[in-house]
Amino acid sequence: MPWDTNDYPDSLKNLDTSVRKKAIEIANAMIDEGYDEGRAIPIATEQAKEWYDNASEKEINAQKNKSDQALKERDEEDKQYDSRPELLEKGQHVVAHDDGWAVQTEDAKKPSEVFDSKDEAVKRAKEIAENKGTKAVIHKKDGSIQNQHTYESR
Repeated sequence: MPWDTNDYPDSLKNLDTSVRKKAIEIANAMIDEGYDEGRAIPIATEQAKEWYDNASEKEINAQKNKSDQALKERDEEDKQYDSRPELLEKGQHVVAHDDGWAVQTEDAKKPSEVFDSKDEAVKRAKEIAENKGTKAVIHKKDGSIQNQHTYESR
């Protein structure tokens, strides 16, 4: 069940608007990837708080001003791809992308996120891999593997 700013878990109600919207966005993406709601909500909340701590004022304002329509459009765009729970066991890869560096689950049809810098993509891939108990594989621009980080299931 996708959430929006009018319908979201009670545990998000006391969060700052931008953190709440980011948590909703993350939780919806996790549900689409096959996570259980009970697991997605706390993970999304923590990741949204961490995002807020590291985000620029411009990013925070952009998130705060993001409309439910923008969230729904992204959700509709994501729904064109099958929900693939088998990807939960797969590692995250950081690969070169036309718009910077992408974080993409192994065997996924598209990247989950694209960043301007490789460092940002690596940080995000490690977060996801740690939460899933999988691995983060960092690639060079030519596609060869630069580094790998393996995380145990919690």
